[in-house]
Amino acid sequence: MTRRSASTATSGEALPALITDTEALAALCARLRQERFVTVDTEFMRERTYWPELCLVQLAGETEVAEVDALAPDLDLTPLGELMADEAVTKVFHAARQDVEIFLLKFGAVPKPLFDTQIAAMVAGYGDQVSYDALCRSLAGVQIDKAHRFSDWSARPLSSAQLAYAAADVTHLRKIYTALDAKLRREGRLAWVAEEMAALADPATYRQDPETAWERLRPRTGNRRFLGVLKAVTAWREREAQRINIPRQRLVKDETLLEIAATTPSTVADLTRARGISEGFAKGRSGTGLLAAIQAGRELPDDALPEAPKDRNFPPASPALVALLKVLLAAKSEEHHVAPKLLASGDDLDRLAGGDGADVPALHGWRRDVFGEAALALKTGQLALGVDGKRIKLIPAG
Repeated sequence: MTRRSASTATSGEALPALITDTEALAALCARLRQERFVTVDTEFMRERTYWPELCLVQLAGETEVAEVDALAPDLDLTPLGELMADEAVTKVFHAARQDVEIFLLKFGAVPKPLFDTQIAAMVAGYGDQVSYDALCRSLAGVQIDKAHRFSDWSARPLSSAQLAYAAADVTHLRKIYTALDAKLRREGRLAWVAEEMAALADPATYRQDPETAWERLRPRTGNRRFLGVLKAVTAWREREAQRINIPRQRLVKDETLLEIAATTPSTVADLTRARGISEGFAKGRSGTGLLAAIQAGRELPDDALPEAPKDRNFPPASPALVALLKVLLAAKSEEHHVAPKLLASGDDLDRLAGGDGADVPALHGWRRDVFGEAALALKTGQLALGVDGKRIKLIPAG
């Protein structure tokens, strides 16, 4: 069934159709598969679960806007999955990562082809991680009301105000996309955006590997036995949180895992002494599993113990050289109207300054042409920096 609310959005326009049955969804997706592009957004809940709970999907073609109630009884989302897989229709998102992860979990594949307007805006010179609100103001000429940003999207029925808010996230995205696409075509930068989309379209980007989860805790020690226990208990937490579908931090906090890796409790009584571990937890199934993981970490043979993450396996950088590279980065960003963080990260600059063999993104693809070659020239004395009025000037040396 397709329902249309008699209420209107704040703009005075009627609310888009709310799709609640499979037949209406199939008809909508069939129409949208005739479009050149579809703008997409989702509303979901994740505060109380490990896996995101999809609540609402907003879709807009060049003329049609609709919202899909993903929690509607008996609704089969298969037609939506087929639309997401149709390579003849570009799927346009803003800050797509969480939305793409949801579709990957739901349908087993990343929507393709993808276009992320946040990434495109960075390439087009609108700044680092520019917000949807900012692009609406600058490219669509509208101000977004974010009053319902923290709504409970799992509660039913959804209010007219919620539906109007959600629809705005795809309605104005059409104008933003067409403006960015036209600008990037004029400037010959669509290939730059495509290069950035490769990671976003790679399913491995969203894969949660329990065996590497410990690295996110950034332990400040090289004690490999400690790291072995930490790896074991963090992998256990990831799997257990997935099994019972609760956020990992709600199951056991990071600081508790670090304490457990240091103290290696072996009994229920010992485990209850760790911060945040209750007696009920320690005596239950989760506590039993955690104690087993601690024991497994203690019993790892020496040659199986992990090494400390080598985040900085390059020589220390000269602060003065890093500062010069930052100035060059700002100058190149200004010259080419592209966000500095998209050209080079702080880690890129440290590694460029610290060693001659640095293999960083700034030295590959379009980034090398825009910034990397000049950075190497500056480092080797073939380029100098000067000032011309209020702008930085690049001066070939020698």
